[in-house]
Amino acid sequence: MAARTVTLSTGHKMPVVGLGTWQSPVGQVKAAVLYALEVGYRHIDCAFAYGNEQEVGEALMERVGPSKTLKREDVFIVSKLWNTKHHPEDVEPSCRVSLEKLQLQYLDLYLMHWPIAFKRGEELMPRKEDGSIHYADTHFIDTWKVMENLVDLGLVRAIGLSNFNSKQIDQILEVAKHKPVVNQVECHPYLNQKELLEHCKQRRIVLTAFSPLGSANRPWAKPGDPKLLEDPKLLDIAKKYGKSPAQVILRWQLQRGIVCIPKSSNPSRIKENFQVFDFTLSDEDMESMMTFHRGQRLVVPKIEVDGKEHWRDVGHPHFPFLAPY
Repeated sequence: MAARTVTLSTGHKMPVVGLGTWQSPVGQVKAAVLYALEVGYRHIDCAFAYGNEQEVGEALMERVGPSKTLKREDVFIVSKLWNTKHHPEDVEPSCRVSLEKLQLQYLDLYLMHWPIAFKRGEELMPRKEDGSIHYADTHFIDTWKVMENLVDLGLVRAIGLSNFNSKQIDQILEVAKHKPVVNQVECHPYLNQKELLEHCKQRRIVLTAFSPLGSANRPWAKPGDPKLLEDPKLLDIAKKYGKSPAQVILRWQLQRGIVCIPKSSNPSRIKENFQVFDFTLSDEDMESMMTFHRGQRLVVPKIEVDGKEHWRDVGHPHFPFLAPY
């Protein structure tokens, strides 16, 4: 039986397959979490910016706690600090808001969602009069130093990063009292993150893949965009093992040492995505999957300026995706 957890540098164990909740429709998240817990998931990935922590919390209250099906220590709950809450005075209050919505005393892992700070306030995407994002000048290192207090206060078991590049990770490590245990990034066969994975492994940081199946339902997808789950080479491998294309991708990630948080609100897919512990891809097929790489980001939001597409935050000094990895 393949390992179902990875040990973080803190000593805590993190389940290697979790339920992602980004873009899960309002009104369906609670049912998705309840079903995921029923079929064996013990890792739920949330974020303040997803706007559904309240529903996740309702599901957890039904299943987790004294006299419930699961004990609190049986589940691993992740949330994230949003860009408008990077100011040192906003970090702890924002964490406490997430805890209140999730109806928890502590988080197992709390991530800085992006290295980019937005203007303080309650608007998720604050904009200037010209429609551009209104950024703030708070440096992610200053935000990290305050996030460390959350560990000392017992509000979170561990802290980590999301959407950070290798240089930014090392900047954090240079000052960290509590080191980041995870970097959560877009990762799938079309963007295999080979170099970043090795960088993180050398520093005892676990790489977590969001959108590991290519996020076919991303809001900015256009007709003609590549559909990973329909890739003919992937379909051939899936047929060989008698598994779905999604299961093959997830198995490939797990064998590379990557944690996966596939999102779904469909019960059959939620169950299917967890049934990846009963087969192993051959070395040959693992290598074949690596050849799918296109260096292609599918999940970074884009905007149109003067008739041309640009990554939304490309002009920000902390934009993470211009570095080699």
